[in-house]
Amino acid sequence: MKQTPDFDRIQENMRAGNITGPGFLGDDDRNLVDIISEDQITVKELGLTNEIIADKLEMLMKEGERGFGSPVKVDDRFVVIVEESRGYIPCPFRHGHLSKKVNVNVRNIALKEEIDYSPISIHLIREHGFFQGKGSPYRLDPTRIAKILELV
Repeated sequence: MKQTPDFDRIQENMRAGNITGPGFLGDDDRNLVDIISEDQITVKELGLTNEIIADKLEMLMKEGERGFGSPVKVDDRFVVIVEESRGYIPCPFRHGHLSKKVNVNVRNIALKEEIDYSPISIHLIREHGFFQGKGSPYRLDPTRIAKILELV
């Protein structure tokens, strides 16, 4: 894949303050195509797909929604807290997708490690193979989430 002028515009939309306060890139200065490509190599090396990862994140979020903001134990391996905010976040890839503003916290009980993500994170992984830039508060490093979600 090659960085195009369209990807340049998308990457500009991802910077802090354009769509969200913290943005999607963190302090990552690589171009968007390189960010996606490197993460896709990792996903493949793990023997996973974007869909497998997104499906697990979505399942945990849906289970956590039953708690209405309180912790929910899932499969005796995870504790999930889903906190909803008002409003929506548009997909920075500019194709019309809107995601609810929600924060999902998943804690792996045995590993004592946790991740935070949102519905837009699930969409970005599933549809665009984008796990966000290094330093982004919602960056989901594929190796780390595969371990925490017990996918490998």
